[in-house]
Amino acid sequence: MKRSHEVPRPPLTERCVLVGRAERARGGSVSTRAASHLRPAGALPASLEELARLAETAGARVRGILVCRPGPARPATFIGKGKLEELKELAGEQDADVVIFDDDLTPAQVRNLEKEVGLKIVDRSELILAIFARRARTRESRLQVELAQLEYMLPRLTGMWKHLERQAGGIGTRGPGETQLETDRRIVRERVARLKRDLEGVERERETQRSRRRRAFRVALVGYTNAGKSTLFNTLTRSNVLVEDRLFATLDATTRQMVSPDRRLALVTDTVGFIRKLPHHLVASFHSTLVEAIEADLLLHVIDGADPQFRRQMGAVEDVLEGILERPRPTVLVFNKADLMDEAEVVALGSEFGDAFVVSAKGGAGLDALRACVWAQAVERLPQHAS
Repeated sequence: MKRSHEVPRPPLTERCVLVGRAERARGGSVSTRAASHLRPAGALPASLEELARLAETAGARVRGILVCRPGPARPATFIGKGKLEELKELAGEQDADVVIFDDDLTPAQVRNLEKEVGLKIVDRSELILAIFARRARTRESRLQVELAQLEYMLPRLTGMWKHLERQAGGIGTRGPGETQLETDRRIVRERVARLKRDLEGVERERETQRSRRRRAFRVALVGYTNAGKSTLFNTLTRSNVLVEDRLFATLDATTRQMVSPDRRLALVTDTVGFIRKLPHHLVASFHSTLVEAIEADLLLHVIDGADPQFRRQMGAVEDVLEGILERPRPTVLVFNKADLMDEAEVVALGSEFGDAFVVSAKGGAGLDALRACVWAQAVERLPQHAS
């Protein structure tokens, strides 16, 4: 039974089959087919485990998983003929409504796969965009997500009217398929232009707010989605922003004050979580939100230290930050969820990452040392923030 204080989860209305690549390994083999309810931890590539969570966040029920061997993608259908037949068989057995690929597909590959499989085909970027659209709450985030969706859709409009393109062709005429395609492109481009103008207005409002904050010491929490940034944000600032054990629970940048024992103030911002293969349209659309991280005096890179894949997640976050930061920012590594780690894991992290902090945002362990570090950084940069 759903508790009254919980945000309602989307209904699991669609049954899906996931398709991804096996990870290259030195030895051993990987099963190329598995039912979702039979997948034990570590039995599948981490990317497919993550894709399953993304699908469930979007409201789909994972009924089967098809794992392909590493190798180059087929230009026409991404996967080979044998895997295509296996996919059709698996989708039929599981009565699937949609097939979700862990990689991005070209428009031609989507069309060919839908024709062969007879089901809706969704790639990783489209899935992430759908989650962002579902999770957007404020006007700014809705504008950002719609812009990213339209820019993703624009090159994929080609071919939507293939069934019409030959019906009225000939000398002196224009096929209705071509006409409709051009009309759709014009409508989408006009909408994109309008959204960009609206976002420019929002950005001007944000810039006004940021100009007032520039005298304060600013800290931004960045990290992989579901690393516990919002929980840490609430603890540091004594706030009560939404916290969920879900991917992309936070889309909008939220800023609150952090107060030191001697009554100094710092501004702490909770930012949108990152993920592997984050669609570049989404990064571009959320630029105004990510400016909070770009302009921060200190970045706290929050990492789920209990996740076996934390190094890969760290790399994904660093890749995104490298693409948006105009210059390097002082960064402190914060390994969260110490309450889910044993003592040996905590010691190993401290040994490998000497200057990092191992904390539990939920239990409070290690937070006093982290706060002291933040205030030490603030004092060091105090002259440039003094009135």
